[in-house]
Formats: sequence, structure tokens, C-alpha cells
Amino acid sequence: MTQESRTVLRVHGAKAREFLQGLVTNDVARLEKGLVYAALLTPQGKYRADFFLVPDGEDVLIDVEVALAVSLMQALTMYKLRTPVEITETDVVVTRGTGTPPEGAFADPRDPRLGWRGYAGQPAGEADWDALRVAACVPRAGVELTPDTFILEAGFERLNGVDFKKGCYVGQEVTARMKHKTELRKGLARVAIDGHAPIGTKIVSNGKEAGTLFTQSGDSAIAYLRFDRAGDDMMAGDVHVSMAN
Repeated sequence: MTQESRTVLRVHGAKAREFLQGLVTNDVARLEKGLVYAALLTPQGKYRADFFLVPDGEDVLIDVEVALAVSLMQALTMYKLRTPVEITETDVVVTRGTGTPPEGAFADPRDPRLGWRGYAGQPAGEADWDALRVAACVPRAGVELTPDTFILEAGFERLNGVDFKKGCYVGQEVTARMKHKTELRKGLARVAIDGHAPIGTKIVSNGKEAGTLFTQSGDSAIAYLRFDRAGDDMMAGDVHVSMAN
């Protein structure tokens, strides 16, 4: 069982939502309905950070992996220029659990299997989060999500993390082009495994590199695959790998 380490930032000011709308991959207007899962990209369309936007009155909280918090704050500060917003770190503690969200908590927008997230001291629930994440093929920062990641290859459309109608944001042109002009030939997928191999182990099929193995739970794992080489005859080291049903 694992528990995320999270930092919560606060974007304060009357233009907080307008400021974020021009930067992140998802539509900030969705905050009216709960959490918004989104990412900040580089101008070249590659992953920089993923996070949850949390409504808090006029302000917006940003629930982000601890390891990404400082760089995300620096990036947002760079982008704000003269926009009248303040970006600060808070002492809010993130809790989460499965089942019906307690009062004041929010359903995780990525997949119903991931339960809820709380920001007001709700008691945390016990769960095997890696198993749930693998079952839903949900990537995590620093594991499946790296600076080389294109978010559509990481499943952000399926995970409600990108909006193609919201207008411009950083990296939008590359993301839109991948959506509308190309067929994804590589990306994350759930695979079946017969054994265990270290995260980052290369997957080989018919003597050719077919991908990389990432988070594993039981007999399932998340892998990054070249779809034209993926099949039921793959190996990660000495471990047999096949496409999951």
C-alpha cells in the first residue's frame, strides 16, 4: 500500500481562474462541478507537471506531487507577470479514500476506482493505491510521467485531463495536432506479467524493443508500448509480458 506525498498551493486573487485557464490543459470552468485534473506543459507540448485544481471560493488550490511543487510554483510565478494573483504554499493536508466521498471531499475525476480526495481534514481511507492505479492505467509523476511524456500518450484524454474546446494554453498546438492529425503509435497500456521486474525494465518483442515496464501490482502492470510491436510474446528481462484483457 502506498500513499501520495502532496503539496497544496494556493492561487489567490479575483483573476485566479482566468490566469490558470490560459496555462493548463483542462477547462478551469469545470471547477463549478468539483475537482479538475490538468497538466502544465512546455511550449513544445511535453509534460511539466500534473495536478488537481480545487475550488476554494475565489481562490484555486493546486494539489500536486511534492517533488513537483517548487518547479510548478516557479513556472506559475514566471507566467503571472503583472496578473494580480498571488501564489503561495499552504499547510493543507490531502487525504483520500474509496467509496462515497465524505462531506467536503471531491470525487477523483480521473477514474471512479480512485475514490475521493479531501482537503479539510477528512480521515484518510485505506487502500492499495498502486493496485487501483494499475487497474485503471493511471500514470504517476516521476514514474510513468516524465519530462519526455506527451500527455495524450499517457492517457490524459481518457482520464479527463485535457479539454480540446477550451482554447489556448501552453503546449496546446502540439497536443491538438496529436489529437487531430496523427494516430497514436505509442502510449501507456495495462499489461499482464508473469513475475516481477524493476521499474524501467525494457520490454522486448521478437528481438526488438517494444516499450518499458513501469508500476506493477500482482499480475498486472502499466507499460509504455510501441503499439506496432506489442503483443503476447513480450519479455521484460526474464518476465513474460502480454497485453491485458
